[in-house]
Amino acid sequence: MNEVLIDTEYITLGQFLKMVDVIQSGGHAKIFLMEHQVKVNGEKETRRGRKLHPDDIISIEQIGKFQIKYSS
Repeated sequence: MNEVLIDTEYITLGQFLKMVDVIQSGGHAKIFLMEHQVKVNGEKETRRGRKLHPDDIISIEQIGKFQIKYSS
């Protein structure tokens, strides 16, 4: 599982997808989420604005599994 470090209280799923180089821009997030299975903490997620907090686990079909960690 890959760790993704953030230095804020949360990031959105769209920001996360861009941060891990799954999409090129925030505008691609909506399309990506419609075409691929993305789960947050085991539940399917389609909202690019979903807030991701430290310890959340994101699974992206055929790409991998990630955990949000707080970088102090």
